Amino acid sequence: MLRQRNIGGDADHRRNGPTSGSDALLERPLSARSVIASLLLRTRPPRMSGARLVQWCGLFGVSEGTTRVALSRMVERGELRSADGVYELAGRVQSRRGAQDWSLDPVVTEWDGTWRVALVAPGSREAGDRAALRDAMRRLHFASLREGVWTRPDNLPRESGPPESWNIADAQCLWWSGRPDEPMPELAARLFEPRLWARRAEMLTSRMVEVTRALAGSDDGALADSFVAGAAALAHIRLDPLLPAEIVADPDAATGDALRSTYRTYESEFSTALRGWFRDH
Repeated sequence: MLRQRNIGGDADHRRNGPTSGSDALLERPLSARSVIASLLLRTRPPRMSGARLVQWCGLFGVSEGTTRVALSRMVERGELRSADGVYELAGRVQSRRGAQDWSLDPVVTEWDGTWRVALVAPGSREAGDRAALRDAMRRLHFASLREGVWTRPDNLPRESGPPESWNIADAQCLWWSGRPDEPMPELAARLFEPRLWARRAEMLTSRMVEVTRALAGSDDGALADSFVAGAAALAHIRLDPLLPAEIVADPDAATGDALRSTYRTYESEFSTALRGWFRDH
């Protein structure tokens, strides 16, 4: 349950082969960059030799040349740093790790019925800035009320979102607090569609149970499938609207708890299987 306190492509090569059916779980197929970033985000510490990363990407049908190009471009963009053939997460990708970890064990603030409202500041903005703000607000668990207005119940601490996303939002928005006249359960259902999120969470929970069980066989296909399923589950966990219990049905909140619990069990088994795979290969 939620505890309360007071307060991943540079390369266009896509994965194919026997595990490609799992790609349907993700918004887009895995690229070399997303395979690398996702693996390192789930590795402690988040670094690995280039040879190991090439080996891992090969499991997804990505050639060594394509992987090397992706690594170089990620270093150029500051997403990785490299030394002596070892690559480590850096920059904006690494900054997302704290919010990712928080999403697996979220601690929400006490809620007094107030909503936070982000209003886009006056003035012209480049298309890239507008796109960056949409992505930032999604990562910060805000919903669009109308063009240029984003809102959510004020029950999440700042660490629930990546620092880079807060920086983008703060640079482009003015912040207000208030209470809507519209009944809050209906407003939350319209803006966040928690039942829709819960239905997908239930599907992913079942899928995570299946792939976790299959990891015991140490089969290459099972390992790759479980990696994709884990990435999909983690992405969905990060999109949990985490609405206050006062305005969301209890079963919806329990569904999120179940997915997080199942994911934590999977992650432990996956880490063991991954170490064994590298040892055997």
